[in-house]
Amino acid sequence: MASLDQDIDAVCLVSYHSRASGRGILAHTINSFAFARLEINGQEFGEAGLYGALAGEYGVPIVMASGDDVFITENQALFAGTRFVQTKRATGQNSGISLSPPQACAAIRKAVAAALQPRAVQPFRLDGPFEIRIRAQTPALADLFCQWPTLRREESSAFAFLATSLEEAIQMINCLSAM
Repeated sequence: MASLDQDIDAVCLVSYHSRASGRGILAHTINSFAFARLEINGQEFGEAGLYGALAGEYGVPIVMASGDDVFITENQALFAGTRFVQTKRATGQNSGISLSPPQACAAIRKAVAAALQPRAVQPFRLDGPFEIRIRAQTPALADLFCQWPTLRREESSAFAFLATSLEEAIQMINCLSAM
């Protein structure tokens, strides 16, 4: 979520997907080749929860989010007051029943216009410090990641680290993803 700061009034999550190991269309978290699961302080999150909490760290609410039915089910409880738009229904990891592109665009435009009207939507916030726990796709990847001195191995494929902010945590996650 580039250029996010406290001067942003609202965030819209357009065309998002469910978290890794879910049954949604293109379900993954950050990097499907690297990460099988991501937890913050013991709770599993996908990209929407992770970036929504980052926005919350800056006091910015998520006002609209679109994606498949699985994505919406996973995230409705996190984002109170957010307008959700279901653009497709997942039938598998790589398949679904979708609105036509013009229908999906129209539904998203309508939801964004409504979401940007004055109303009280609270940012999604998590309390720090943050323990980030990641399950890698393979033990070999966990071996590679754990060469980083601040990571601690927890299981054959799982490791963890501490962060004082979500911005710091996301920087580490993105570095690992790029390895």
